[in-house]
Amino acid sequence: MDAILAEIYESVLNGQMDKTISSVKTAIDIGMDPETILKTGMISAISEVGRLFEDGEYFVPEMLIAARAMQAGLGLLRPFLVKSGVRPTGRVAIGTVKGDLHDIGKNLVGMMLEGAGFEVNDLGTDVSPNQFIAAIQDGADIVGLSALLTTTMPAMEQTIQAIESAGLRDQVKIIIGGAPVTAEYGTEIGADGYAPDASQAATLALSLMS
Repeated sequence: MDAILAEIYESVLNGQMDKTISSVKTAIDIGMDPETILKTGMISAISEVGRLFEDGEYFVPEMLIAARAMQAGLGLLRPFLVKSGVRPTGRVAIGTVKGDLHDIGKNLVGMMLEGAGFEVNDLGTDVSPNQFIAAIQDGADIVGLSALLTTTMPAMEQTIQAIESAGLRDQVKIIIGGAPVTAEYGTEIGADGYAPDASQAATLALSLMS
């Protein structure tokens, strides 16, 4: 790996935001291909972060600072990716369902999805079924529903039913997650998949795009 790409990789892996920004800037300044910077420098690093998390070597704080470093580098790189015609892996709209104001898990999922090359539309918290529907109409390939309370889990089913009623169910994949949510519940309400954590959410989203 080129020295500057190795620098980007290590800075993302270790959550060094300032170092990531300066290394990405250097790579851009020397004319490195934006897609190479993204895939070799950043996506490979965030994939390794996901592996370390699943192996119990990284925890949520380490994952969060690595994802933030990656996001900072991506912010700098995005205009160059657009200019060079690099297409995102897919478009994902994520949000915490109606009645629920929790967002840390959802934010982490968004960061990991960006790290996997997706264009992410973060709808925020307390998101109504109509807001998810509008995001699908705007071109989302995948919708991610988050709930952190057992009392707001029914809003996931209501959202899926609303998407069906709007005639949009066939054109979108729906994934769910959150502390009280289970794979069984996902099957029960007609979701396409469930992820127990942010790393697996990104892996699931990639599998649904293939």
